[in-house]
Amino acid sequence: MISLRECEMPVIDKRKPYALVAITKHGVAHARSYAETFPYADLYYMKKFEQGDEEARQIQLFDGTVRLLLPALFQQYKGIICIISLGAVVRMIAPLLIDKKTDPAVLVVDDKGQYVVSVLSGHIGGANALTHEFAHAIGASPVVTTASDVQKTIPVDLFGAQFGWMWDSDEKLTPVSASVVNEEHVAIVQETGEKNWWMYDRELPDNLKIYQSIEEAIKAKPQAALLITDRILVPHEEELLENGVLYRPKSIVLGIGCNRGTSMAEVERVIDETLAEQGLSKKSVKAIASINLKKDEAALLELTAKYNWPFVTYTPEELNEIPMQNPSDTVFKYTGAYGVSEPAAMRYAKAKELLLAKKKSGNVTISIARINFEEGRG
Repeated sequence: MISLRECEMPVIDKRKPYALVAITKHGVAHARSYAETFPYADLYYMKKFEQGDEEARQIQLFDGTVRLLLPALFQQYKGIICIISLGAVVRMIAPLLIDKKTDPAVLVVDDKGQYVVSVLSGHIGGANALTHEFAHAIGASPVVTTASDVQKTIPVDLFGAQFGWMWDSDEKLTPVSASVVNEEHVAIVQETGEKNWWMYDRELPDNLKIYQSIEEAIKAKPQAALLITDRILVPHEEELLENGVLYRPKSIVLGIGCNRGTSMAEVERVIDETLAEQGLSKKSVKAIASINLKKDEAALLELTAKYNWPFVTYTPEELNEIPMQNPSDTVFKYTGAYGVSEPAAMRYAKAKELLLAKKKSGNVTISIARINFEEGRG
């Protein structure tokens, strides 16, 4: 926890490029939700609103006034999103301003989450682009007051943020961003994930070219690349990342069954081993699905809390509605369902087939499905 005193600069634990700050009860409730839909921000709020899960969710609490926290955030973050009144934010940041080339982006969100306002560093600092992306992610209206809005192109460090996409590495964010804004040839390859990522009422800029495969993009010899996939790349495909950014969409559903009392460590080990075998990224896991008999299984509750994954369970009747590759009379005898991991994964993903059918390892059974985004799941 951060303790603030007038004479000291607080030590903060920066993990992400943006900071999200709340100081009211309603603001904190909204901020906790925003941190899930916009995964690029570290969340800070006052200790008096502590709910007990902050350490697990990597939320940072502070004592004292937010005015003493802002200077440290100003120095370390690319942008600060404040669920604080506009007037208060203006007064607090005024002494911190240096130059539009170095000041971070500052946004203000009202206490009800209706509006996101670009306050500082709109163009160079990226506040206008961040305003649009964050507003889209939380379902609010963006408010940008500069005479000319930002160039309507892809903000590389925020691409897909409204869907929960995460980049695999930030190493190439700056040079790839430069290629985008300088209108160089940028290849886009999307293997999975939401398709409605272009938010503007104009055509995609001519310098951004969509290719159907990594091989096709490599042959085109672009200056930069944006790659959206849940797969672990094979060595020859990594050529595209010499000046490229790899995004991980939330596109994988894990169907899990386990014996009662199985440890979280065992479940996680099976998940890690299975994803590695299948060449899939753990960052692309969207949810864990199971039967409702497991809704109180400690290992699954602990694991989903650790990674902030939704944990969805279905009744035996709901699972039996899904065609199964490996129906089991034994499973039906004990659960009322002819299978658990396979139909649970398929039902959540709205998928007609599995990436991995039922695999048994120790006390754990796992199946993997890829989300069918054409059916609206996301």
